[in-house]
Amino acid sequence: MLPMLSQLLKQMVKKPFTNIFPAKYAPKNVKKFLQSVQEGRIKVHPPVELPEWFRGKIIYEKEKCIGCRACIKVCPAKAIEFKEEEKKIRIYLGRCIFCSQCNDVCPVQCLHMSQEFLIADDNKLSDNLIVE
Repeated sequence: MLPMLSQLLKQMVKKPFTNIFPAKYAPKNVKKFLQSVQEGRIKVHPPVELPEWFRGKIIYEKEKCIGCRACIKVCPAKAIEFKEEEKKIRIYLGRCIFCSQCNDVCPVQCLHMSQEFLIADDNKLSDNLIVE
């Protein structure tokens, strides 16, 4: 019970490690908002920089891939499938948990974690959420 209480107290005092998502806080009238900014009544805060170690959307360099399937073996979410006809992989970001194990195990470093994080989509099989 004591370790949980100390963790709770730390979280209550520590600044959250998230950004305010802009769409939720968008102004109702953009023209009036911009006028307020120009007049100095409102300040616009730049987006918070992402940490260097942030793990965003996966970048796949298809031409470097040798088809070894090591990434498929280590993926805990089963988000990677092998395309037999091409001897290449397909990554389903809708299943991916962004753990970077595929990136770490790749012998030719054809997988990289980007800084891109705005990848939400209402269709988990959309082209935006499939990396080939």
